[in-house]
Amino acid sequence: MHRFALDEPLWRQFFVYLTSILRGDFGYSYYYNAPVLDVILEALPWTLLLLGSSLVLSTLLSIIMGIESGWRRGRNSDKFLLTATMIMNGFPNFFIGIILLLLFGVYLGILPLQGAQTPYSDLSGLTLLLNRATHLVLPLTALTLAQIPSSYLLMRNTMITTLKEPFILTAKAKGLSEASVRYRHAGRNAMLPIVTTTGVRVEVIVTGALFIETIFSYPGVGLLIYNSLLMRDYPILQGAFFIVTVFVIAANFFVDSLYTKIDPRIGIGDSVEHAH
Repeated sequence: MHRFALDEPLWRQFFVYLTSILRGDFGYSYYYNAPVLDVILEALPWTLLLLGSSLVLSTLLSIIMGIESGWRRGRNSDKFLLTATMIMNGFPNFFIGIILLLLFGVYLGILPLQGAQTPYSDLSGLTLLLNRATHLVLPLTALTLAQIPSSYLLMRNTMITTLKEPFILTAKAKGLSEASVRYRHAGRNAMLPIVTTTGVRVEVIVTGALFIETIFSYPGVGLLIYNSLLMRDYPILQGAFFIVTVFVIAANFFVDSLYTKIDPRIGIGDSVEHAH
């Protein structure tokens, strides 16, 4: 009672909680019998690996697919990509994860069913990295496939609109190569909405990762939250939600800082406005 300030008034309990957070003290886990921060930091690298890989991979694939599809609007390749992504968009990420798990883990047996590495295998060096990469394939694929459709559709539509701009006609008139017009001029200018939505997609990917980690028993924060719910380990839940919130805010701030790198006109406009 004294350790958690439960023998103090409610306002005092809240004050102790806030001051403890500022010191990095999120309390003590009931179930794991260890400091909350230590337990979360043990699971956090696995989640960051999954989230970061999925965010980068899904964004790159969406941009490339959207550019190519928008450039070839109305052709068979565009129709195929559009149909495939629309179908995929109808399935939630955990359903895609279950299908991949059954297909490649159970029926074909070519990929591991669960975990981040083979237990008690005593691996090291390159063999250990390959083992972890093999375990990452299914959850990463499931999370990435679930994120591609929305970004792809946005990139495709933006690409189609950008191709109608006068500067594209000017680029073609200069005799630039087709690849240069498609990627350096049209594609680069069409990327800004994708960057804008990436900050929002971080929240969706984090939520999706919680389900994916549970399905594949991947030892990240998502599985930690699920086990803590079952064990009623509230200190772990509070600490995990706090760290996830900070991560989402930091990711949005980082995405905002990329705007001027992609479109320098934004930084110039802001500087002129501040000067006035």
